[in-house]
Amino acid sequence: MNDYIVRATALEGRIRAFGAVTTQLVEELRQRHQATPVATAAMGRAATVGAVMGLMLKGDNRLTIQIKGGGPIGQIIVDANARGEVRAYASNPHVDLPLNLIGKLDVAGAVGTNGFLNVIKDMGLKNPYQGSVEIISGELGEDFAYYFSQSEQTPSVVGVGVLVDRDYTVKVAGGFILQLLPGVSGEDVSYIEEQLSKVPGVTSLLSEGATPEQILENLIPGPVKFLEREPVRFQCTCSHERLEKVLISLGEGELQSMIDEDQGAEVECSFCKEKYYFSDEHLMTLIDRIKEK
Repeated sequence: MNDYIVRATALEGRIRAFGAVTTQLVEELRQRHQATPVATAAMGRAATVGAVMGLMLKGDNRLTIQIKGGGPIGQIIVDANARGEVRAYASNPHVDLPLNLIGKLDVAGAVGTNGFLNVIKDMGLKNPYQGSVEIISGELGEDFAYYFSQSEQTPSVVGVGVLVDRDYTVKVAGGFILQLLPGVSGEDVSYIEEQLSKVPGVTSLLSEGATPEQILENLIPGPVKFLEREPVRFQCTCSHERLEKVLISLGEGELQSMIDEDQGAEVECSFCKEKYYFSDEHLMTLIDRIKEK
């Protein structure tokens, strides 16, 4: 099954829903970062929700998610846009922890619960939108639901999962977001809660061959109206030109030190791990550009 996100509504627009399969995306993240299973699960959960949140935007808008929970994985960053393009990294993708008390990957232990989940949306305005909430569980699904409820005032249910196979590859990954809009009845909420208690987890359903559409139909009361289906993929925006700007921002002194001590510079993109080499001559041209300003 290729990666995609489906957008849907139900109850005459009183429920907004998204279902996603992101197996290939998360496997690419694992490979690029040589991530351990628990880091793969943490990055994959964050990237899956980030992909869905990106599709909530329009046009050229994009968002960045920062997860800083104080755990050994360090910071998780997700960058996504409205075209289904996603990239992500963790400060320490090689973190390794024992399984938790129920025999699952200890995502909460890796992420930590002493910090914040921040969302920055570039909407093309003078100042970007910023929302922030405390991390309440570290499992990330609950944390994103808390973000939607507190920062965007939209009660939401978020389910997300990554199943890592015995050879450490990603077997399945995906998730769903249900957002309850004004007019949803208590009876409808009770139905959703009951279904959530009965339906197996996301990874179990995906492993059994369920599609995102079928997952949503199992959770939502009444007929579900599917609006669009958008492919999702890893896409990095790094380039030689962008990294030139990063080097210029370091200043003339730092660039001169690179020339004197290292005879050039090698810069690695945190998101895709692509390496860019800048010769002494190239660094000198950057110094000249700084002097011209």
